[in-house]
Order: sequence, then C-alpha cells, then structure tokens
Amino acid sequence: VRHAERFTWAATQGVNEEELLSNLPEDIQRDIRRHFFRFLNKVRLFTLMDWPILDAICDKLRQNLYISGSDILYQGGPVDKMIFIVRGKLESISADGSRAPLQDGDVCGEELLTWYLEHSSTNKDGGKSRFHGMRLVAIRTVRCLTNVEAFVLRASDLEQVTAQFARFLRNPRVQGAIRYESPYWRTIAAARIQVAWRYRKRRLKRAERSRPSEEHECLPDTRSHYAFQPGQRG
Repeated sequence: VRHAERFTWAATQGVNEEELLSNLPEDIQRDIRRHFFRFLNKVRLFTLMDWPILDAICDKLRQNLYISGSDILYQGGPVDKMIFIVRGKLESISADGSRAPLQDGDVCGEELLTWYLEHSSTNKDGGKSRFHGMRLVAIRTVRCLTNVEAFVLRASDLEQVTAQFARFLRNPRVQGAIRYESPYWRTIAAARIQVAWRYRKRRLKRAERSRPSEEHECLPDTRSHYAFQPGQRG
C-alpha cells in the first residue's frame, strides 16, 4: 500500500488533473487533452482516426497507475477496459505460457473493441442494442514488470464510442490495424497456425503408414508364372 501511495504521488505530484480540467472552458479542455494524449499518435490504430473520434476517446480516458507485479488483466477474468500504456513494461502471458512484451505506446484489452463491434446490432427503433449480461472473458494475463502509468478506457465508455463511430471502426483498414498491432490477435493467429500445422502433420503420418500396405496390395502375383507345370521340362 505504501509503495502504491509513493508511486501515485511521484506520478501525479498530488495534482488531480480531471478536477483542474473541469473548471476550464470546453475548447481549452479539448486542446489540453489533445496535448496530454499525444502518445496516441504512437498507436497505429489511432493514426487512421480523425479528430472527432480521437476527441471522443480522449474525453473518456482516465489516468491509472499500476505497481510492479500487479495484473491488469487475468486469464478467466472479465475484459472490462482498454489500457493505453504511457510508461512502463508489461508482459502478456497466454494460456500455453508464451509471453509477449508490452511497453510505452502499446495497448492491451484491445480485443474489447473488436468484441463490441462484432456483437453490436441495431434494434427495431434504429438504436444500438445494449450488452446487458454479456461480457468478454480474458484468455491471457497481462502483468506489470515495472510500475506502469497508463490511461484507461472503461468498457461502458468504449461502448458509447463504438456506438457513435461504428461505421468508421468497421472500416477494413481500421480492423486490420487492430489485428496487426494486437498481441492478443497475434496470439490467436499463432495458435490457429499451430493447430493447423499439427493437423497436417498427423494427416501426413497417417498417409505414410497406409502407403506400404497399399503398395503391397498392388504388387502382381508372379508365383503362378514361375511355378513348375506338369509336362514342362525343367
């Protein structure tokens, strides 16, 4: 607890940024948020976005601090946020034990964005359906290797942004950026490749085992040709 308090004080200097911003005019708030969240330009996904959607995301982002050794996500638990890493080192640990490093400028929990897009639908009134009782379960653990400073986009806020900009977020270029940059989707792709490769190896082995018996069955029976017939000279 003391370690967490010291880290929080060192990172914020005791200043509540949100409280300061709330007392400023909206246009100044927007400019300050854009300056605060310039790290978003490091994330390929956000380089494809226009300012309206970036402003909507920046308005929802909240600073969060994590101490070394803590788990931001854990396998089997809910994925209830997207985390944008400002400073620190983490690792993503998949179910098979494979590990992928995460650092400044990386994002984790990005599978939540794709999940919302895939499960969203339009009701009869033309509005977006809500996700009551539905949740995404993590298939990996994201662990802090050092103290981490990050900005968090909560699931409820992400749902609002997704509903507002669904058409843009479904763009193939944006979807491709999500999957290409994401350790989560890379892990999924690697697992599928491994399964396909193991299946292919088993199929080749079965084919090799059956080949000798098939060749034996195809050999002509030459015994009758060389057998001694009555009345035939030796």
